[in-house]
Order: sequence, then C-alpha cells, then structure tokens
Amino acid sequence: MPTTVNCPICKKLVTWEPQSSFKPFCSERCKMIDLGDWADEKHAIPVKAPIDPEMFDDMGYDEGDFFKQD
Repeated sequence: MPTTVNCPICKKLVTWEPQSSFKPFCSERCKMIDLGDWADEKHAIPVKAPIDPEMFDDMGYDEGDFFKQD
C-alpha cells in the first residue's frame, strides 16, 4: 500500500510511488517554492556556536601576562 502525505507547501495529498517525481511535493511548482524559501533564508537549521566568546574572559585570556612564559 503506497504512503500518502500532505504536500509541505499546498497541503494537497501526495502518493509516494516510484513515478512520483516531486515527492514530498505535489508538483514542480511547490518544489520550487520551497527551494526559494530556503534561498531567501526563510528556513534555517539552527546552529549553536561551538565556542562562547565570554568563556575566554572567565579563563583569564584577557589578562596581560596570560601568554608570557615562565
């Protein structure tokens, strides 16, 4: 039994079959609308900064003699 889902853009029912060229979209039009939304940055994958710059202040990197060798 084929799977049916709603098109993410227009919510029309889409049957997922091998001949469904634009799945999960119902048409090339809806596929291109979604691509345009990504290009306009209406969609984004959230990313957490790997390093918090405030952390360096707590570690003493702002001290003048931190990098001086003994």
